[in-house]
Amino acid sequence: MISTQVIDISLGRPAATIPVVLDFFVTGHGWREIGQGVSDNDGVVESFGDGVAPGIYRLTYDIAAYRSDPFFPSVLVMFEVGASEEECHLALHLSPYGYSVSRG
Repeated sequence: MISTQVIDISLGRPAATIPVVLDFFVTGHGWREIGQGVSDNDGVVESFGDGVAPGIYRLTYDIAAYRSDPFFPSVLVMFEVGASEEECHLALHLSPYGYSVSRG
């Protein structure tokens, strides 16, 4: 299962109502959308669907839906899930002019 959380570090609280899309990379065909969600009051998207296959994924966060005048209108995060991994949680720490991502 893949999940994510967005924290607005400039306000010191979770970032709610951010649309997030999950894509999977298919060799020779490019990116294929496999799920989407909106961050809840805790800034969390619990799941994008069942199961995690090994491969390369991309999360796209629609920051423009959250901030009225964002410097980064969207944030794209690519990551790889290995064969032995069953769960993968990514945390996006957001500020007006920067962001960082970590695996939680």
